[in-house]
Amino acid sequence: MKKYNFTFLIKSLTFGMFFLFLAGCQRDNEDLSPATFPTNPEVFIEGFSPGLNYAAFGGSVPTAFDVDTEVTYNNTSQASMRFEVPDAGDPRGAYAGGSYFTDVPRDLSGYDALTFWAKASQPANIDVVGFGNDLGASKCLVTISGLPVTTNWQKFIIPIPDPSKLTAERGMFLYSEGPENGRGYTFWIDELKFEKLGTIAHPEFAILNGEEQTETSFVGVTKTIGGLSSTYNLPSGINQTVNITPAYFEFASSDPSIATVNESGLVTVTGGPGSAKITATVGGVTAKGSLTLLSVGDFQAAPVPSRDAANVISIFSDAYTNVPVNYYNGYWAPYQTTQSADFTVNGDDILHYTNFNFVGIEFSSPVIDASSMTHLHVDIYLPNALPATAQFKIEVVDFGTGGTGSFTRAIPAAQSQQWISLDIPFSSFAGLSNRSNLAQIIFVDVSENIPSFFADNVYLYNAGTPPSAPTTAAPTPTHPAGG
Repeated sequence: MKKYNFTFLIKSLTFGMFFLFLAGCQRDNEDLSPATFPTNPEVFIEGFSPGLNYAAFGGSVPTAFDVDTEVTYNNTSQASMRFEVPDAGDPRGAYAGGSYFTDVPRDLSGYDALTFWAKASQPANIDVVGFGNDLGASKCLVTISGLPVTTNWQKFIIPIPDPSKLTAERGMFLYSEGPENGRGYTFWIDELKFEKLGTIAHPEFAILNGEEQTETSFVGVTKTIGGLSSTYNLPSGINQTVNITPAYFEFASSDPSIATVNESGLVTVTGGPGSAKITATVGGVTAKGSLTLLSVGDFQAAPVPSRDAANVISIFSDAYTNVPVNYYNGYWAPYQTTQSADFTVNGDDILHYTNFNFVGIEFSSPVIDASSMTHLHVDIYLPNALPATAQFKIEVVDFGTGGTGSFTRAIPAAQSQQWISLDIPFSSFAGLSNRSNLAQIIFVDVSENIPSFFADNVYLYNAGTPPSAPTTAAPTPTHPAGG
């Protein structure tokens, strides 16, 4: 089992690696005459094409890539690209990964795919391959996850979603691969180039993973459209799905007075009450999936915490500095149905759990010693009307010897669609023997009738020691009654 999140590494390195370049995937200033860039489709044919550079990703083995003159495609070419994937624990780096980019942008709008031949010393699945990483904004990034390679040479095709976007592209190729089952191996790539195949058929595009989503929202909420992909039928007959960036899409709102969406897929709720539907197209083809926002107007923020930060251990709050958190939704398959639709409104981050049955927040790296804390605080907002039988359970889990403690709160129907502030003494968590290694907070829909909720200001605190009752009676007054 691979233990590295290489997709995240690629994403995080896109913006802040070794260099910063200003050229994007297309010109932004329409008042200027378009520049003419070379249309050279070659990336690596017998060697680097003119103006091509290579940069290893941070944390990777810097020398993982080399040119090989011994192993080449069909033994007919003079050289190939060789990639040495390290073993797990290699002190030189955790994986092999890097980007090939040009000094001068290229006009690739006349091509419909990046193609190459590849083989490996063993069957493997390369974590990420693609193009569009220019070590700058990388607006037109395209990647394939889990590319299957064997010990035989095979031709691979990475379709271009909308070639018209690539009039000034610098990111020619990228890869990222970690050990397979803890062991390294070698793979080769040859004849790497852009082509006009004309045989890539039936393009399908998707936002939000092709789902038709509906969310209750508020004025000021911002949300980025994710789950972007495109699928094509290749000449081999297989359907190939690639991950793509917002720059390939044209987003639209059915009612900009309720919600707007920009070219980066950032949705902003601008008014209400009312509804707006966000859709998208690529090259005139309608993408599957949509987001319907039901704006109920201005957002009612949770109460601003006022406790002294010195007495607080914060899990999730903009009012305090949060401790390290593994995740706010672990999605514990196969029984959990809860999804996350977190949002930010007027600069305030809100956890939003949908299709709720149970969900866990974990903070086990490191665990929290809450021995000196007296209470758990959480603000919850139930956006849907509730029946009278709704029950909301909170569990706290100690990874040491403390076990699991639970607290259940009935939610009257009259308390829906408003914030409820819960301040729960740890003594109310039945089953919790100590809290020196707290690691999880779990929310549970006991009665199975709470479809979603918002959460904010999740923190532990010390309420202080209340003054003790006097142990002796007050002294008898000695002054005269009229004195």
